[in-house]
Amino acid sequence: MSKYERAYGTDWGTIDKDEAIDRAYALGVAASLGEYHPDELDRVREEMDTSYNKSVVDLAFDEGRNEARELDADAGEDAADPVWSELVEGETITVDEDDVPTGGRDGLPNAIDKMKALDRPEPGKNEAIDRPDFLEKD
Repeated sequence: MSKYERAYGTDWGTIDKDEAIDRAYALGVAASLGEYHPDELDRVREEMDTSYNKSVVDLAFDEGRNEARELDADAGEDAADPVWSELVEGETITVDEDDVPTGGRDGLPNAIDKMKALDRPEPGKNEAIDRPDFLEKD
């Protein structure tokens, strides 16, 4: 069983565009490492409903193959596992909502920072749009 089959499996029915892109990228990496799955790539392409989406899948495949070749050339022989691990499995990065940087060189500009005026009102906190008391029946 290949790295791709272990990571993604091949017994899927339908997939969306994002999953197709992920699979195509992984197929490109696998192809660069000597595990080419042309039938699986064709299945992934056929799931896309437009020519544009099919071309995006092709680009993802090419990108995976090219990035794996670059890393493989840098690492030398016997680099299949580290290349696969770095490009496909990768490190999952989670960002705490409170730690999103704002301002400064590496953060979001203050102009697009979260604005309270765009928040939805909380239930029961809409005094500004309630009827005045004098219009209410006793």
